Amino acid sequence: MEGDYISLDGSTGNIYGEAIPTVPASISGEFGRVMELADKYRTLKVRTNADTPKDAQQAMSFGAEGIGLCRTEHMFFEADRIAAIREMICSDTVAQREAALSKLEPMQQGDFEQLYIAMNGYPVTIRFLDPPLHEFVPTEEKDIELLANTQGKTVEDIKAIIESLHEFNPMMGHRGCRLAVTYPEIAAMQTRAVIKAAINVNKSNPEFNVVPEIMIPLVGELKELQFVKKTVVETADAVIKEAGVTLEYKVGTMIEIPRAALTADEIATEAEFFSFGTNDLTQMTFGFSRDDAGKFLTAYYENKIYENDPFARIDKNGVGKLVKMACDLGRQTRPDIKLGICGEHGGDPTTVEFCHNVGLSYVSCSPFRVPIARLAAAQAAIKDGRK
Repeated sequence: MEGDYISLDGSTGNIYGEAIPTVPASISGEFGRVMELADKYRTLKVRTNADTPKDAQQAMSFGAEGIGLCRTEHMFFEADRIAAIREMICSDTVAQREAALSKLEPMQQGDFEQLYIAMNGYPVTIRFLDPPLHEFVPTEEKDIELLANTQGKTVEDIKAIIESLHEFNPMMGHRGCRLAVTYPEIAAMQTRAVIKAAINVNKSNPEFNVVPEIMIPLVGELKELQFVKKTVVETADAVIKEAGVTLEYKVGTMIEIPRAALTADEIATEAEFFSFGTNDLTQMTFGFSRDDAGKFLTAYYENKIYENDPFARIDKNGVGKLVKMACDLGRQTRPDIKLGICGEHGGDPTTVEFCHNVGLSYVSCSPFRVPIARLAAAQAAIKDGRK
């Protein structure tokens, strides 16, 4: 009957006509022994995509060796934070923007401190603000009125600002590093939060030796990376000097635009690491949207034009070529460059094998896919060793 509970035992397939209490999944018993064997043979590191301490701790319990993608924008949507970022968006001057961002900085710093602690000193890659600003503006009339009162503007003024943020194709618009080029104060605020958090955690947990990895998203041109990196480095070095400490940090980029892959030798002169954002790289290489492709991909599968969803399993012939090219070019410039993947493909076994074969340093996936990625990485290493 509708509303009745049933329970499914995922191990045996048994179904019970009642609600059976559950416990969090853990790696133990025979499964644990298989994972130990996998770790013995694999060479590819496995990180997780995590934005909260809860997700980070879950991934750690499954054997993650760091965070490969922390999406900082996910930290802005809580009620006490969305108001501040809306103030920043509606500011008329740099001073007003900086005042709004100063409200967010301690919140971001606290978030990063919790993530560093949750990861027990493992590396944490923090991606700077990526989505277009229209995602943060209010849509409800009461929220628009509240923002107008806060900003000392009319409702019509706020609606005009919201309308000005409209883009026909926002995923290819004013987002990623383009925000930091337009508003360097955003990158400066996030840098201060990242660095101050690392300094604080290293002071209280010297055994961790946190080395922040700052990732600049959506880079397609060396000069834009140079521009944003200058802001990051100047800000970080000033904070470190003021604190009177020594702190190592890295600045890298997300390779998600085909042009970045094609010019990776140039990009690597500034980027200390690459992380392949294969969600966007797939969209831009195929020329269709992940959000809209479901309308026609079924016909492509039925007519055997595509065998797989290219957003679930990496397209080795196209997207994969760009990844390999970027790896090869990046190593030519910087032989010790760290290379990772942080798109949804990171938890797909076939993609993990591809990542092993092209020599990536790590894959990053959602917390619950970490065990699959560990096993797939071991299988890839064994298969490679038999060739």
